[in-house]
Amino acid sequence: MSFSEVPIPMSRTLTHDDGLAAVYGGGILGGGGGGHLADGLARVESIFNGEYADPELVSVEELAPDDVVACVAMVGAPSAESAFISDEQYISTVHLLKQAIGGELAAVMTNENGPATTINGWLQAAALGLPVLDAPANGRAHPTGVMGALQLHQEPDYVSYQAFAGGRGREKLAGVLNGPLDGVAGAIRALSVRGGGMIGVCRNQVPVSRAAAYGAVGGISFAIDLGTAFLRGSTGAERIANAVEFLGGDIIAHGTVKEIDLRRDGGFDVGRVAIGGPRRLELSFWNEYMSAEMDGERLATFPDLIMTMDSESGDPILSAKIRPGQRVTVIVASKSRLVLGASMFDREQLAGIEPILGLPILEHQ
Repeated sequence: MSFSEVPIPMSRTLTHDDGLAAVYGGGILGGGGGGHLADGLARVESIFNGEYADPELVSVEELAPDDVVACVAMVGAPSAESAFISDEQYISTVHLLKQAIGGELAAVMTNENGPATTINGWLQAAALGLPVLDAPANGRAHPTGVMGALQLHQEPDYVSYQAFAGGRGREKLAGVLNGPLDGVAGAIRALSVRGGGMIGVCRNQVPVSRAAAYGAVGGISFAIDLGTAFLRGSTGAERIANAVEFLGGDIIAHGTVKEIDLRRDGGFDVGRVAIGGPRRLELSFWNEYMSAEMDGERLATFPDLIMTMDSESGDPILSAKIRPGQRVTVIVASKSRLVLGASMFDREQLAGIEPILGLPILEHQ
């Protein structure tokens, strides 16, 4: 489904079932990143435990073009074992940003779809009486903060404000940074390492018109619909098949994880996974899966969706969670079938993947 084919829904009150569907649909759209499935499921219980009113999802058309919204995100390496962000820390980042910019927000939006990130913002919105905007910066997960910044790096005079909180004990930290987008994004990434490997962020206040022009409009509803289709399956195989059908994608491999090369580099997970079967499939990742090659033949390239699924349960498996000996099913879907933000078509940002992995990306777009 292309960006232009996604219907723009009207407001709706989100439910516990929506939350579960968003976690599983986001888990697939995470493409190997976007937070942990268990964290997303736990967050659903926090959101719908009755402490707050159920959050509202609103479309870009229901807000004024000059209303101000801000983006919430998780920054860090998913493999970090000491990562910790509490509900209170997530909520505090919105307070900190509002204080820093000296104004109110009309809604919050998430930076991407992922098992924990699709619902990121729901708790903050419910706690603060704000709606959630149905326009993530991107409709799939991505590695860098700039990729989730609505092309603001192209605005030379834009001052990025980013509030952050996370960690516990001696790793606990919180604060606000402001300055040029690239510099602040890099500093936040470095702080995530000091905060146990992952921190919550509220950042980059923009008018709704900017989110509508550069974001993945309808991307939250898309993730919920995908997750709903996935959960209709009664077996892992049925769930995977339902997801593939919804996405208009393909299953490219069933096999056993043979080799994993994972390193943590500058707050990112970087590496490769080899999956055995009738033919050898190799996946590269930079938090998210970036390429899929079968015996050296390129089958899919970011921002195409590449995802590993547990062959028995059907559950999406994060790149940081994949282990030798696991039986996995690998699915792919063309970027033309996804709801994506503008940065996923920015050749400068895509070129930045190449030196990280030592693989060609641009020539496969």
